[in-house]
Amino acid sequence: MSKYWIAAISKEHTELAIKGNFIQVCHGKKAPLKRMTKDDYIIIYSSKITMKENKKCQMFTALGRVIDDHTYSFEMTEEFKPFRRNIEFMKCNQISIIPMIENLEFISDKKYWGYPFRYGFFEINENDFNFITSKMICDKNDTTNSK
Repeated sequence: MSKYWIAAISKEHTELAIKGNFIQVCHGKKAPLKRMTKDDYIIIYSSKITMKENKKCQMFTALGRVIDDHTYSFEMTEEFKPFRRNIEFMKCNQISIIPMIENLEFISDKKYWGYPFRYGFFEINENDFNFITSKMICDKNDTTNSK
């Protein structure tokens, strides 16, 4: 049975993940990625455009499916070898979270709606997943996507 996840990643890093068909979360930690299994789904939420600047994005920016059970280390530099998972990203629209907040069950305190994202990676229920993805999934004739 599939599980559903949200990863909080800057829009800039999301674009790199989409191009490389991988996910890297929580500054490259292995443990969060090990919680996922093949055929789980992941939604990426980007609070900011880049990691280093504070320009807000506040959008769900990507949607993907875990394609295998392999968690692996990737050498970005000699000192930084983050862990990754292989993801098949789907064609989708990037959508603002703001009009959705009241309907999302994982956000228990609507006034402090950003609170759940501070963990960087967490599981959501199927209802929330279906609600978010119903807004993200592209019409077959639509050429808009997150890539």
